[in-house]
Amino acid sequence: MLRVFTLAAMLVVPFSMAALAQNAEETPPEAEVSPEVANVEPDMTVTRLASIVTALDPDATIEPRGMSFTVASVPVTIVMDPIADRMRILVPISSSEALGEAELLRLMQANFDTALDARYAVANGRLWSTYIHPLSPLQTEQVISGIAQTVTLAQTYGDSFTSGAIMFGGGDTPGLIRELLDLGQEL
Repeated sequence: MLRVFTLAAMLVVPFSMAALAQNAEETPPEAEVSPEVANVEPDMTVTRLASIVTALDPDATIEPRGMSFTVASVPVTIVMDPIADRMRILVPISSSEALGEAELLRLMQANFDTALDARYAVANGRLWSTYIHPLSPLQTEQVISGIAQTVTLAQTYGDSFTSGAIMFGGGDTPGLIRELLDLGQEL
């Protein structure tokens, strides 16, 4: 769980500090700005997204329809279609060939209550951690959060199946965790 907080802090803090500094420079103290206007960023573009990614990994590969980079030793790919106004953050986890019914069920349970905005997905013979969002309305902190959640979801596969510290109530995971704790006490 500490790994989740460390990764999120590592990604969010530098951008939050930069955003605060930028807002302080752009808004004179005497200016009256409504709360709704103060937090509005321009539409997310491929160029803005590339600047976020290269701030995270200066060695990132940036192409017109995709970006590849590394966060916490995890390979991350972002694919986007500006015309369709969509983007996806993708992290490969493993081959999907050996996924059994019980594991697929567990992935669906995690998608309901512990995966937050990231999701497990299967495509092209692979299990992925993914975050899917319209491109233009994305805010900088949503990009950072999406990357952190996607990386964390991949890192916690097979263990806690979580993309962060929050768990949505009403799902199956709390009962599964209780069962594991009870099993550990019996051993």
